[in-house]
Amino acid sequence: MITGVLVLGLPRLLVAIYAAPRTYTPQTAPQARVAIVFGAGLQRDGTPSPVLRDRVATAADLYKAGKIEKILMSGDNRFTYYNEPGAMLGYALELGVPREDIVLDYAGRRTYDTCYRARDIFQVNQVLLVTQSFHLPRAIFTCNALGVAAIGVNADRAHYQTSVQTLWQIREMPATLVAVWDVWIGKPEPVLGNREPIFGQASHAQRCQTDSTNIKP
Repeated sequence: MITGVLVLGLPRLLVAIYAAPRTYTPQTAPQARVAIVFGAGLQRDGTPSPVLRDRVATAADLYKAGKIEKILMSGDNRFTYYNEPGAMLGYALELGVPREDIVLDYAGRRTYDTCYRARDIFQVNQVLLVTQSFHLPRAIFTCNALGVAAIGVNADRAHYQTSVQTLWQIREMPATLVAVWDVWIGKPEPVLGNREPIFGQASHAQRCQTDSTNIKP
């Protein structure tokens, strides 16, 4: 029993300690060229879940503040009627983010896959990770361990039910253990494809005449 708790809980604790100084609010976050928004489920009508809406809205705020140039929306699209990136795109457009500054990753099935593909497919090496506080430690650890200098931006815009938050925290323990295994031991290769470098045109940050700030891993 005690051994099981240590095996599951210790990686989560260490990853949380690692991520703490790399976690920011939308107001205090430094600039970066790209923000990654992770998928978080859809409602029955195909629209983003409340959690996913908060992530997209936070990224939109960062964009409007001139802190990012592009938003990489990464999620699951394995099934015809389940399209997380497409749903994120629709909501971001409603919030006023220009289509040309949104990039869709349809094979971000897991946090590991999203970070791996951000590096190998979309050719980014510095990012802001936009997600809720329960998920940020694992996301920050995974991206940095894969060679993408990443910091996190807290997308907790709503008061989530205590029972739901507790479930999320419990689920993160085995998920973090799997993440540690994947980046250090298993090193699985996700769905890949042709490289699609994000940049190649005048940036939003340049249009806003703002200075860039490098992110330290």
